[in-house]
Amino acid sequence: MRFHAPITDMKFLLFDVLHADELQGMEKYQEATPDVLVAIMEAMGSFAADVLQPTNKVGDVQGCSFDAQTRAVSTPQGFREAYQQFAQAGWTSLDAPVRFGGQGLPHVLKFIVDEMVCSTNLSLGMYAGLSHGAISALYSHGDSRLQDIYLPRLVSGEWTGTMCLTEPQCGTDLGLIRTRATPNDDGTYSIEGTKIWITGGEHDLADNIVHLVLAKLPGMPDTTKGISLFVVPKFFPDSGDRNAVYCGGLEHKMGIKGSSTCVMNFEGARGWLVGEPNDGMRAMFTMMNEARLMVGMQGLGLAEMAFQESLAFAHERLQSRSPAGPANPDGPADPIIVQPDVRRMLMRQKVLNEGMRALALFTGHQLDLSVAHPDAAARQAADDLVQLLTPVVKAFLTDEGFNNTNMGLQVLGGSGFTTDWPLEQLVRDGRIARIYEGTNGIQAMDLVGRKLSLAGGRLINTPFELLDNYLQQHSGAPFADPLKDSIAALKEATLWIATHGPQDPEQAAAAATPYLRLMALTVIAYLWSRMAMVATECMASGAGNHSWFKGKQTSAQFYFEKLLPENRWLLSDITSGKESVMGVSGDQW
Repeated sequence: MRFHAPITDMKFLLFDVLHADELQGMEKYQEATPDVLVAIMEAMGSFAADVLQPTNKVGDVQGCSFDAQTRAVSTPQGFREAYQQFAQAGWTSLDAPVRFGGQGLPHVLKFIVDEMVCSTNLSLGMYAGLSHGAISALYSHGDSRLQDIYLPRLVSGEWTGTMCLTEPQCGTDLGLIRTRATPNDDGTYSIEGTKIWITGGEHDLADNIVHLVLAKLPGMPDTTKGISLFVVPKFFPDSGDRNAVYCGGLEHKMGIKGSSTCVMNFEGARGWLVGEPNDGMRAMFTMMNEARLMVGMQGLGLAEMAFQESLAFAHERLQSRSPAGPANPDGPADPIIVQPDVRRMLMRQKVLNEGMRALALFTGHQLDLSVAHPDAAARQAADDLVQLLTPVVKAFLTDEGFNNTNMGLQVLGGSGFTTDWPLEQLVRDGRIARIYEGTNGIQAMDLVGRKLSLAGGRLINTPFELLDNYLQQHSGAPFADPLKDSIAALKEATLWIATHGPQDPEQAAAAATPYLRLMALTVIAYLWSRMAMVATECMASGAGNHSWFKGKQTSAQFYFEKLLPENRWLLSDITSGKESVMGVSGDQW
């Protein structure tokens, strides 16, 4: 089926719930009027359906191909043309710095665009997605010379970017990397080593590929403190000559087959230092944090497409009769959407997708406030929320995004298991999102092991103040009591980790994954309460589509009755401690 961009829900969140239209009152985003934002959303909805979606299936069937003699990679049929249209239409420059040719629009708008791209062709969207992270890293940490050379062409999409971290012997533990950077007399460095799982490492979409590479200088310690970041172009910008960086082969993957995932060999390639020596991890985290938010949108985008497909199927598929009596008496059977079990699956998809979208756009809006709000305290509070919620967005949206694609397949039954329908591809494509850019277990450890203690606990107090103030200011808010209970559970879990974690780090580690999930469910509960409140106000005023707002109220009810009660066993999981997790040893396995 043709993709239908969820523009109505996006506008509802952006303007009615988050009031992101107020961004235009801030100097940085003066051009971001509601008319401009809506026009861009609608344009991407059409572009995604007309240009990106038609290439998605062929990308999965053909995949990328590697020529061992030339060491070149060819992308699937139609990918180059679609990417060129994507770049020429300005989608690569949406929130990029104006100084280097970007449009300087809000990050929250980029989140919306990312969702639609990922719904329709995740593999193709990843090439531009990695470039976006490279732009941010060079903009934040590169010197003016590097910025002037690389940023205009990355922003325009003429060139693409990569992030080269992982090696055969190390993934998360980057202190173990072996790639070396030897200083040259001319101020450049000779880069030698092998990187694996490099998205977009080699392809035929753009004229040049700009690699951001982690490597160690001579004599540096074998820890993350000895890592530096280098920019290594495929072709030298001044001469156009080929650099000594080559693809060594493609990974054979379960999904995202149209995305070239490469082994990259740096054979004395010439590179330039980005930032200060041994400060590579700080620079790379600029790129990784952006990538983690983008990966969260991948989970949501695929889940939205899966919901649209399974909802359409449920309306059309005739099978059995409704438990309440024939709903289609003139036909041989009723559409399966009348079945309560099918409804439960569809409602879970719908309500979680809309809740995840609210969480993502709330985080994107806070990201905009953190860089544009005129008040320093407001900027700091927004930044605290972004830091805290980044691992939550990445992990929860990819966990539940995958679960929802899988549930969409279940709605289709045997049809979903075949390649005649797109659900099985969505499931395969979505599985990786829970793994790359730091597995979701690593995200949970980042949240519990690092974020909770940052700034003396200031970060975690920021959402508690937000949630408590909401309930104080809106004593009659929809579903206030279950929201209050969930906030209390999150506070209790936080206190338990703060008490037991310093004494025994394994206790905090064992609690990390359920804690991240508890935080996600609680923040989404707050957002569902807000959405239900706004829907009620709109219905009372007669604004908008009464039936659509009524659906929002029912969806909120489903969330609080059917989904949020999970917080009870999550709290029990956390406070029961590590004993049953760590207790089995030796031959007990």
